[in-house]
Amino acid sequence: MTTHPQVERARVLYEMMRPEEAHALLGPALAEDPDDHRAWSLLGQVLWTLGRDSEAYAAAMESLRLEPGFLDAHCVRGYALRTLGRLEEAEAAQREAMRIDPYAWGPRRQLAELLLELAPDRPEEALEHAQVAVKEGPEVAYCWVTLHKVATFHQRPDLAEEAIRQIIRIDPTHTLAVTVSTEREAARPGTSAARAADLYAGGLAAAPHSEALREDLDRAVYRMLRGTRWLALLCLAMAAVTTDVFPTEGEPKELPVDLGTRLWALTLMGAVWGFGAWRRYRRMRTGARLTVLSLVRRSFWPRVVLCQATWATLCALLLVLVPWTDRTVPQVLFWLGLVPNLLSITHDRDKVG
Repeated sequence: MTTHPQVERARVLYEMMRPEEAHALLGPALAEDPDDHRAWSLLGQVLWTLGRDSEAYAAAMESLRLEPGFLDAHCVRGYALRTLGRLEEAEAAQREAMRIDPYAWGPRRQLAELLLELAPDRPEEALEHAQVAVKEGPEVAYCWVTLHKVATFHQRPDLAEEAIRQIIRIDPTHTLAVTVSTEREAARPGTSAARAADLYAGGLAAAPHSEALREDLDRAVYRMLRGTRWLALLCLAMAAVTTDVFPTEGEPKELPVDLGTRLWALTLMGAVWGFGAWRRYRRMRTGARLTVLSLVRRSFWPRVVLCQATWATLCALLLVLVPWTDRTVPQVLFWLGLVPNLLSITHDRDKVG
């Protein structure tokens, strides 16, 4: 049977992830030839992709009415039934498709995923179907995605890792593979917040639609911002020691502290911020740096953390810049810089938003 040119164009558009345009072509083609079972099946795929599951099921059934043994239509019927929550019927549809063509990877992978919900206590069958699917479709990323899902669900990390490697081989920008591999690398012991942020930014550059990586990047940047408070508190402690805010032993230092000592303290504080924050920030990937600015603009707790660090640093600067002749005001400044940070530093660890 010769495929109608418009149906063939619609298939190409669908494979290019342009389902709306494919749908626009299929209507006139079916009006011209309403008995084209291939067009009905493709229409079912397009409608399912557009989220119109009931219409997709109806289109697949029309295709099967015209050609009961058409493999693609059985697969589409199974997709639609699964999305509609009719899992037992979806399983029957995929098993019928497997009966028609035991070597087709599509029904195998769909059945493997269905069994995760229908028979979670039977890992052998789901794994078998997923492994047959990758054997029949070794260059199809969807098959390896299914194997990863099944292997992860049934705690087979060896198969899950192999699936990720194969997905990256086939499609280096695949969202799932990039997300999993990036998260694994960032979770290694000893990975700093800045390093994690760089890894997540790199992952997002390869897979920009990964919401998981975007959230991970926000969390890593927030960890960095929380770290700036420790830099600020270190500066505050240095300033307090320099100006002898709380003398403990022997004779207290004579106030005001000489200019050279105060300038040396300022130099050390500049080094703390230069090496601890600015240098690290400048060496980050552009995506991570932009996320720092974005997160501060759109989220409450990152702004709080940054304001606390800034406030503590300002108090430290006042302690060393002003030639104090009395310890009362410096002591007040010290506590003003310290207390706001202590009030939230123990319970704002996970408050990214």
